[in-house]
Amino acid sequence: MILLDGIKTSQELRTEIATEVNNIVQNGGKRPHLAAVLVGNNGASVTYVNAKIKACEEVGFTSTLIKLSDTISESELLLEVEKLNSDPEIDGFIVQLPLPLQIDEKKIILSIRPEKDVDGFHPENVGRMALGMPCFIPATPAGIIELLDRYNIETGGKHCVVLGRSHIVGQPISLLMARNTYPGNSTVTLCHSHTRHLSEIVRTADILIAAVGRPNFVTADMVKEGVVVIDVGITRVVDKTKKSGYRIVGDVDFDSVSQKAAFITPVPGGVGPMTIVSLLKNTLKAARGKKA
Repeated sequence: MILLDGIKTSQELRTEIATEVNNIVQNGGKRPHLAAVLVGNNGASVTYVNAKIKACEEVGFTSTLIKLSDTISESELLLEVEKLNSDPEIDGFIVQLPLPLQIDEKKIILSIRPEKDVDGFHPENVGRMALGMPCFIPATPAGIIELLDRYNIETGGKHCVVLGRSHIVGQPISLLMARNTYPGNSTVTLCHSHTRHLSEIVRTADILIAAVGRPNFVTADMVKEGVVVIDVGITRVVDKTKKSGYRIVGDVDFDSVSQKAAFITPVPGGVGPMTIVSLLKNTLKAARGKKA
């Protein structure tokens, strides 16, 4: 079993990005500038945004964090988005999800200019991705593709089973794994809560991408020998032996499944770090004025 080390791989990518940023600056160019909008004080969102800001500092980006009250109205948030759309100093920005209930997330996503949508959630970027055109790919699917690439995992002709059909992970990664390129050229089965005979389907997977948000959902009896396992799940479960009172687990029962897997991502330390570095890559592309 080979561990797909997202920490190590993401650090290699950060070093590459930092080198390019340094070259840009030495040649008289502007540092890439990423802005993040944080609405409210959701614990997970605060952690994610702080990690993204720290990552910007490490690679030499300029970063801006905009903190807004969770009582903000939808119209007020739309005004903040328009300011960022119009600011020539900002190359790309994200509005951290989830948003408070009084705000329509889809309306906010639609209001972000596609050329600054480094999260890759705008319908224009999603559509371009589906058509194989230059675009910003959502960060988590992009990170998964990067891991497969960096570890030279064969994907052509393989059966890839994706658990979960979210717009953030499941649907985009199913498109990317089926595209006519490497990594890709897989035969993809997208499973969800209404899928019948789920365990039987999962057992046929050469590559399994689990993104259902259910801790330890995939067990050893559900996978075959030699499977490649990408665990996107991240859930806090109570653990009184830990100082924090909890531990982080994925959608896959790592201890048992790793005994059968050829490759597997750990949780934490697998897909998570790759998600952040993929956001940096998108920002660098935006700064270059490209969407590829």
